[in-house]
Formats: sequence, structure tokens, C-alpha cells
Amino acid sequence: MNKTYRILPSAEDMLLRLIRGLSLSDAERELLCASTLRHVEVSAESNEWELVVGTSAVLSEELIARICAQIAENYGLAEVFLQQNVVALERAVAPVWERAVNQAAAGDAVLFHTLRQSRYAVDGNVLRLEAPGRFGAELLGTRTVTRRLEEAIRMNVGCACRVVCAECAIAEDAAQPAWTPPPVPVTAKKSASAAQPASSRASRGAKKGAPLPESVIIGRVVQGEARELGVVEDEIKNIVLEGEIFAPQANKLKSGAYILLLKFADKTNGIACKKFFGIRGKATQEEIDAEVERILKAIGKGCAVRIQGKIEYDKFVSDYVLFIDSIEKRKVPQREDNAAEKRVELHAHTKMSALDAVVPPKTLVETAARWGWPAVAITDHGVVQAFPEAMNTARALKKKGVDIKIIYGMEGYLTDDPAQQRSNHIIFLAKNKTGLYNLYKLVSISHIRFFRGSKKRGRPCVPRAILEEYRDGLIVGSACEAGELIRAIVRGESDEELERIAAFYDFLEIQPIHNNDFLKIDDRFPIRDDEDLRNINRKVSELADKLGKPLIATCDVHFLNPEDAVYRAMLQKANGYRDADRQPPLYLRTTDEMLAEFDYLGVERAYECVVTNPRRIADEVEEFLPIPDELYAPMVPGADREIEEMSYRKARRLYGENLPKIVSDRLDLELKPILKHGFSALYIIAQRLVKKSNDDGYLVGSRGSVGSSFVATMIGVTEVNPLPPHYRCKHCQYNKFITDGSVGSGFDLPSMDCPVCGTPLIKDGHNIPFAVFLGFDGDKVPDIDLNFSGDYQPVAHKYTEVLFGKMNVFRAGTIAGLQDKNAYGYAMHYYEDMGVQKGRPYIEHMMRGCMGVKATTGQHAGGIMVVPRDMDVHYFTPIQRPANNMESDTLTTHFDYHSISERLVKLDILGHDDPTVIKMLEELTHRDPETIPFDDPATMSIFTSTDALGITPEELGANMGTYGIPEFRTSFTQKMIDDSNPDCFADLVRISGFSHGTNVWLGNAQDLIKAGTSTLKDAISARDDIMNYLMQNGIDPLLSFKTMENVRKGKGIAPDVVEKLYAGGIPEWYVESCQKIKYLFPRAHATAYVMMGYRIAFCKVHYPLAYYAAYFSIRADEFDANIIAKGRDAIKAAIDALNAEAREHRGKLDNKKQDTLIVLQLAWEMYLRGFACEPVDIYTSNAETFILHEKSLLPPLTALPGMGQKAAQAIVEARKDGVFISIEDLATRAHVPAPSIEVLRAHGCLAGMTESNQVELFA
Repeated sequence: MNKTYRILPSAEDMLLRLIRGLSLSDAERELLCASTLRHVEVSAESNEWELVVGTSAVLSEELIARICAQIAENYGLAEVFLQQNVVALERAVAPVWERAVNQAAAGDAVLFHTLRQSRYAVDGNVLRLEAPGRFGAELLGTRTVTRRLEEAIRMNVGCACRVVCAECAIAEDAAQPAWTPPPVPVTAKKSASAAQPASSRASRGAKKGAPLPESVIIGRVVQGEARELGVVEDEIKNIVLEGEIFAPQANKLKSGAYILLLKFADKTNGIACKKFFGIRGKATQEEIDAEVERILKAIGKGCAVRIQGKIEYDKFVSDYVLFIDSIEKRKVPQREDNAAEKRVELHAHTKMSALDAVVPPKTLVETAARWGWPAVAITDHGVVQAFPEAMNTARALKKKGVDIKIIYGMEGYLTDDPAQQRSNHIIFLAKNKTGLYNLYKLVSISHIRFFRGSKKRGRPCVPRAILEEYRDGLIVGSACEAGELIRAIVRGESDEELERIAAFYDFLEIQPIHNNDFLKIDDRFPIRDDEDLRNINRKVSELADKLGKPLIATCDVHFLNPEDAVYRAMLQKANGYRDADRQPPLYLRTTDEMLAEFDYLGVERAYECVVTNPRRIADEVEEFLPIPDELYAPMVPGADREIEEMSYRKARRLYGENLPKIVSDRLDLELKPILKHGFSALYIIAQRLVKKSNDDGYLVGSRGSVGSSFVATMIGVTEVNPLPPHYRCKHCQYNKFITDGSVGSGFDLPSMDCPVCGTPLIKDGHNIPFAVFLGFDGDKVPDIDLNFSGDYQPVAHKYTEVLFGKMNVFRAGTIAGLQDKNAYGYAMHYYEDMGVQKGRPYIEHMMRGCMGVKATTGQHAGGIMVVPRDMDVHYFTPIQRPANNMESDTLTTHFDYHSISERLVKLDILGHDDPTVIKMLEELTHRDPETIPFDDPATMSIFTSTDALGITPEELGANMGTYGIPEFRTSFTQKMIDDSNPDCFADLVRISGFSHGTNVWLGNAQDLIKAGTSTLKDAISARDDIMNYLMQNGIDPLLSFKTMENVRKGKGIAPDVVEKLYAGGIPEWYVESCQKIKYLFPRAHATAYVMMGYRIAFCKVHYPLAYYAAYFSIRADEFDANIIAKGRDAIKAAIDALNAEAREHRGKLDNKKQDTLIVLQLAWEMYLRGFACEPVDIYTSNAETFILHEKSLLPPLTALPGMGQKAAQAIVEARKDGVFISIEDLATRAHVPAPSIEVLRAHGCLAGMTESNQVELFA
């Protein structure tokens, strides 16, 4: 198959480069300099090129022939063709206008888009430019701009011209070349971020105030006949297309203008699209913001449209682009089932059939419901992972008044000999809850005990004997052509044998004949034509009649609509199927389509197998949920009493026997819902896990919002105290609370002694509301996430088995679907293999049909699902090995953990470096980390200066000392620190919140702080800030909570709530800031992170060598002793080289090099502070950790790049038996491979060592 590729020029003089060596006259050279190489069509097999060149004058045939011959000679081509797009002299500007505009704009986006929206006319040698509006005329009327444009035109066209600019005479009721926002009523200005109704938008070309149809997204109603994009090869001034737009993105410029970017694709090709929105006339910034937001909401993730605009070559993206004039939504006709009595599909696959089906479970259920079907079955290959989504879809439809029954089933792999890989397809449908339980057991057994084949293409097989044991409650069908019945018919087995096989099943299945077309072209089968295929189905029908079995017609659905076959073809092509492009019609058929398929059975028999029998089986299936609808928490005897006693005991120890009201009220507020909703067991479980880790010498950091719970603090689950900032005396329990919001963290209170006994007071409290954790009513299932040391995490996981029993704890399962990169690769390679040239937007459009298709399974990094001791896991989910790895001892939930997280308790026992670093620092410094103060001035100072490190910013190359400090070591957070100038612990918590949020800092808080509108302390950094701020300003607590919840989830604030907030005195900037936020971090999580980071920062200041040893041992995977042990000059040279490389790549490095740069910067800092790094020593270096000497560090063996962990440990073990007498002795005793020997030799570790054990007497 001949493949052709379209190559776009990477440089403006590419044509001249291609013809290097060609002798040209001055006139010819001048003519070619004014010509533009649009693109080159490359034919791979025939070795031919076709050049498309835009010229300002006709090239002679003789010149074209010489050009083609020269290019053929230069590049060894069989033949070269040249197609010239010629314009008359007076229109010579047209083909180069885009390039001239680009050159004149010189990177100025506003100027570029203003020029693009301008109209021009050529009058002799004068180019009259009509700018869009007064702003455009002022911008383009400057002599600098006109000169640049004149020069650009002269360079591209080859003749001089003069540019004259004037403002377009655009009347308010005249057609305009670009969008102008509608007037917004004064009363609506404060809620301008909400989308304006379509009726308020003025139509282009219509009288002012005339309403636009709801279907219009941009511009006006699109008129004219649509063309197919696939036949367009060059620039077009006006074109109408029909297809789908997707991937909308609005980039806001510094001027306040927007560039709207999106993709368009029809059935033939795709193209990138642009639209510029500028401020002009009486339009305000708020109005433009609101209109752009309206457009993005109208487009959503994508929609079918008619779109009008001009196609031009865009140098900014080096490709053709559609510059949008108008977009109008269009309705795409959908297939409908119009039968009076509808069928039921009992054999349908979803995206959970790994790399084989492309129907989302939600779409399958919604389509069946829209068609009026009473039920639909889900029968994926060997798995039941679509059940949760199907269930949720059916429940959502029920709330809208639409009932549809989900029949939960599976297409399994039946085998008579578990030792063999060969199996037959079989259909299981769960008739009731007993059948569902047995189906789950079959899934678990087949995945854990009888998975046959590779991880990628293996099959979870069900032995017939096992099926017999668990058949109760299941309806069993004979399946497709891969089932044992049809296979036996194709083989020509006797009637007796066929009856024996068919008798095993509860129903017999037939499918449309063209599903099995492959049987006609495979010589292994005696099937020659369609009639042979019909005879197979006739035989199944005959057997069903004879045995009294229901005959069921199914589609074997793998894709929803006929045109979706291409998506399955992409999957199969990528996985090595040679016939992937010959897809059988495995789509969901309507009742009438299926009746037509089986008319050869006779009208009555066809109706029976298509409608009557499937509906009868659907009626036999009971309605039930595949997952319980409530939380089943593990029981801990006495948990209620224990948690209450522990909480009050600790509170009284800290705050006195007579608890302050603020403390007792908080305990009462939390304990009531914890006990009422049965959450006490979760708290006790977390407490026991944390206590064991602490007893074993490892601190545990809390994640998420568990630090919002004072009860969690009192029982030792978190060290974050959520009470308002306060003082307390450890001696006499004196306490004082600051509740006016003037202090963000108790750590920032001024130090003072107890007024009662004179003891220095302890400072604590971070003012975090409990509602952030368990909701306003305290009924949200708690999510307790804990950061254990990475070294201790396996111990913590094992301890859960001690607490609950080995068969009651399972790793939280995950399902990995195809994501952007892989899906794009599937689509791209499919068209390449087909020899079809498609643009990137089209590939991106097509890849979406493969997105989310299940590729493999896995496990959460630290999630443990806990099943109550008195229950079987199969009441909730099947179980399996991660990624079907039969060598793994780990068992995971079959369902993705998200789908069962509110039915079973999930413990997040995560591994983290910070507790490991703290543990190592404690061992090196002999200081208890819990005694480190959080108000140390020297430690606080490194967030704004380098003084405490004893070096200057000029030496370090940074004006703060936060290299290597968790939460504050990235360039992003360091820039935040620069902008915000933190001076207290609460400020550090805010910065942590900013850095973890989305649309919280950039374009939001950063701008507010720079403009002086807000201070660092007032800006929104965490979700808790909103609830606290609103309540402190008199807003109702429930409204404050709901507002916080909507904002943190990126839902914004509804217009009616906005009005209530304004009425309550909330400033406009605060509301607008909320509207921009897409995700907010919990303050408790940020506080826990900063507490860990602050302890490490304290050690960096006061125990520097211990700090560097701990950091390099645990966090510095890219430590290179070959560089760092050589000293400051070598480190500086390596840093400079990486910085130079980053500048060449617009400030970006790959992850490995970025990590290397961070390590080098920290090593540079270490040397500046007077410390050094010694060379690695094979006798004294540890395998993996650094050793402290008086003023230096001795790196481990693994600090040498290429030295693996096992080899390093082997050397350490081998040297215990004495010195190595030679390199050969080292290699033999430590089993060190040759590459590792060379690593040691290069570093100098083997200096003075002989190569061999042999002694040369006469050397």
C-alpha cells in the first residue's frame, strides 16, 4: 500500500534550500524568493515528491523543470512535481499576507490578531488597511507598525508598497469582522461571570439587540453548503464545514483579550481553529470574560456544529488553521428503535472488555433506555468491572422517571481441562443475589487459580466442575461462534453430540450471520457462503426446539453504531490483528434491524428469538444492586467507649479537668456524629496503626482533612490541632484562646510565660472547621489518609492483617484505561498502516473513541480495603491479582476502589519520604523531632533569606535557603515565596495550599496580592479559608459550608448565592476569586505537610551535615559522586551546563535532569557552607546511606551512577571476610558484574588493586 505524507516547511527559505546547487538568474532568484513553499506531498513507495508553491507570477515551464530535476538529484528521488498557485500582480499580497502579518507582528499576539481581523485593498502600490475599530486604527496607525508591514510585504512579494491605515466605518447595526460582546445590565455586573442567556446576545448582521437562536455559539447562523475538509488542500477565504468541535481552550492575554483555540473534525479530516476576542467599543472586561465563559460552556467537551470561517496557513503552529467566523450547533440524527414491542440485548460488551470493545457502560445503558427497552445485559469478557457504572447510570435515569433493568452478567471462558489453555465462550447472567454472589466467586476463582496465558492476552478460565458448584442463581447461555455449541456444529459433530452439548445450557444463542463472516475466508472452516452461516443458526434453532430451550438472538455488541467499528479496528491493529480493518458488524441493533436479520427463520420464529424469549429471560431476572448501598465498617468491640474515653482523657491532660467550653463544645460536636454513624471503629483502627508506627520509632504524617478533627488529634491519629490558636500550660493547664481570626496559626503567637505558674506556654491551634472532614452534618464517610515512612509502609500493611484477618484486607484495585498518549498512538499508527494521511486534529478526534478502554489493572499505592470479619468479600466485589500477574501474592479488589469506597472502609497507608528523613535525622542528631519548635526565627528566615545558612544569595544563586525543603523546593513554590514574602508559619501553610490548588495562585491570588487588592493573609489558599472567612463576616454557617464545598470542587458560586454574599458585605474581589478556583487543598493537609517540612528545615539550619546526609540518602536518586566528590568547580560546571540546556528548551528539562539539577544545587550549597563530599570507598562506604564525618560526607556505593543496590549490598557483605586481594577477587566474592567493576574503576575505588589473583613473580 502506497503511503503518502504531507510535510510542512520548517523555514521560510525552504524552497531555496531544496534547490541548492541550481544555477539561477537574478530575476529567477528574486521570483523564487517571493514564492512560498506551502507543503510537500511525499509518496513513500514510489519515491516521489509533489511541491505546492504559492507564486506572485507565473513560473516558466523551463524553470519548473529545472527545479524538479535539481530536487530529484539532491534527494535521490524518482520524480518531482511542482504545482504552482499563481495570483495576478495586483493580488500578489494574498498568498503571503499571513506570513507578512506574522513578520510584522514580531511575536506581539494582540498586534498579530488585530492585523488578521483587518481588511485590506491594493490600489497600485498602496495597500489600504482598514483596522477593526478605533483601538485597531490607533494600534496599526503608528509609523512603526506600518513600516514593519511594508517591509514584510516587500520581502515576501518582491515589490515596494505603502501602507495606509484607517478605521473601519463599522456602524452598530452593520456586519462586523469580529465579535462584539452584548451590553450587560448594570444590575448584573457583579454576577458577570455567570453565562449570559442567549436572548441577550446580539446577532452579527442583525439590528442591535436582536436575539440570536439558541443554537448559535459564535457569530451568526451559518448559511451555505458544507464542504468536506478532506478535499481542501490550500487556503480558502470562506468555507462552511459540518462536523464536531472539541478540546476548547481560551487563553487570556495580558491585554485582557482572548484567543479561543479548539479542534474541528468531520468524517474526512480535522483542523485546528482559532478565534480572537478583543476589547473594543463600550465592551467591558467583565462582559468579554462572561461571553468567553458562555462559549466554553456551550461547547463543553465537544459538540456537533456547522462552522464557518477562512482557512489560512498559520506560522505560529506551522499548519493550516480555520479562523472562525461563526459556529452553530447542529442536531445529529440518532438511531431510534420504533418497534411497538422492544427487544432486549443479552450479550453486550463495554470498555471493560480489555482492548476489545469501545462502548462506555453509561452510553450502553442510556441508549437502551432512550430506545425504550425494558432491560439490557452487560457481559464483558471474563470481568464484571462495568457493573458499578451501569448501576449508577440506571439509578440516575430512575430519578428522571426512566426505568431500565440492568442484567448483570459476563462472557466467561469455559474449560473442561484446567491444565489446557483452550476454552470456549459461555454467557452467565445473574438471576438473583445468589447468582450475583456465585458470579463473583467464579470471577475470583478464574482470575486467581485458573488464569491461563500471558498477562496481556491471557484468559481467566472457569472449569466446568467449578461452574457446576456455583451454578445456582445463574442463567447460562451458549454464547457466540466461539462457544462450544457452534464450534461443534462447524466441526460437523453428530446430532447426538450436539444435543448433549446443548443440554448443558439454559438458552441457546444465535447472532447475525455477518458477525461470523471470517468463517467464510478461513480455510480451517467448511463455511463458504452466507447460506452456510444461516444454516448454522437454523441448526441451533432446531436444537432449541427439540430440547425445549429458549432461542435467543443477540448482537454480541462491541461498539454502539456501525460507524464506530473503526475504533475497535484501531485497538486490534495495535495489538497485532492482521485483519483488524475487516470488522464484523458487532453494533447494537434495533428491534426491526434484528427482525430483518433473522427473517429466514420465518416471521414467528424470528419474533420469538428477537423479542419474546429475551424479554422472558429479562423478566426472570430480579432487580438488585451489584454493590451494597451502605457502608459496612469493620466492628471494633468497645470502640465507642474507647474513643470517647481517649478523647476526654487527652483533652483533660492538656486543658485541665474542667475543660474550656470551646474544647468541650468541639468534642461534643464531633463525638455525636462519629458515634451516631458508626465511625468510631475507623478512628480506632487509624489510632492503632499510628501508635504501632510511633512505638516502632517512626512518625506518621496525616494527609487529607483528617487534621480537621479534634478527636483525631486527641487520640493520636494526627498532630494537627484544629482548634483556634491558643496558649496552654503543660504544668497547670492554664489556657487562652484567640478566636477573632487575627492569628492564622497558634505557632505564630508571641512567646509568653504562664501567668499562673510562670512555665513557658505551649502554642498550638490552626483554626480548622470539623465540617471540612465529615461534612456539615457529620455524616460523610471519613477518609483517613496516613503518610507512613516508605521503609515502614510494608510493616503497616502487614499489621492490618493482624487487626482484621488476612482474608479481610485487600489492596485497593485500580483499572487503567487508555489515556491520551497511547490512544493517540493507536489512532495515528492505524492510519499510517492504512497509508492514509490525516492531520493531528483528526487523529485527536478519532483517538477519543479509544479513550478509557480498559488496558490493565493495578493497585492503589497504599489503599487497603477492609471487609468486616463476619462478611465475605464477594458480597461487595470479586478479587484478583494486580495486572493478572500470577507471580504476585497480592490480592486486589476486582472493582476499582472508587466504586466501593463508600461501602467498604478504605485505609490509605501510604509510603512517604518525609517520615523516613525525620527518622534518619533523629538517629543522626539524637534529637526527638517532637521537641523541635515551630517558631524558631533562624528556621523561619531561610524562607526569605540565606543569612541563617551563612552564605550570600549571590553565592547560592537564590535569595532564599529552601533548596531541599519539602513543599518549598520547587521553582514554582520559590517564586510564590518571592511574590508573597512569608513571615510566619501560617503564611507557609497558605503557600502550601496555593501550590496544591488549581487556579488558586496563578491568575488569582498572585494578581490580587500584586495589585494590593488582597494580602497574603486574606487571599484564598485552602478550602477552610472560605468557610472561616464567610462565617467571621456574619454569613450563615450552612451557606458558608455549601459555598466552600462548591468552590473547592470547581463549581463556582450560583448567582443567587452571590447576591446573598454581597448583601452580607463580602467584597467583590473575594467572590470573583472563588469563581476562578477549580480545586482547593484542605488546610489540615497543608498544615501537616508544612510541620514535617519545618522540622527538616530546622535541622538544615541547626544540624546541617546531618540534614545533607539524610536528604542525599533518601531523596537524591540522581546523586552523582563522580561529579560532587570532585568539589565546587565540578559542581558549578555541571549546574551551568544544565541551566544552559534549560535555556535552549525554554526553561524545561526532562524529569531526570531536573532532579539532577536539584541535587547539584543542594551539593553546591553544602560546599558553600564549608562542608565537602569524599570519594566513595569500597571498604568504608555504606551500600545506600551517607556517613557523617567531622566536616564531610562519605557517599554510599550507590552514589556512583550504574552501581545497583544489589551489587552495593553484595560488596558490603563480601568485605566482612577481609580485604580484596585483587579486582578478580572482588568480582568473585561479591558477584559483582563487569559493568559495576568498571563503575568502581572509573571513580578510582580500585586504585592500587591488581587485576588478577595471580602473582607475577618477575614483573
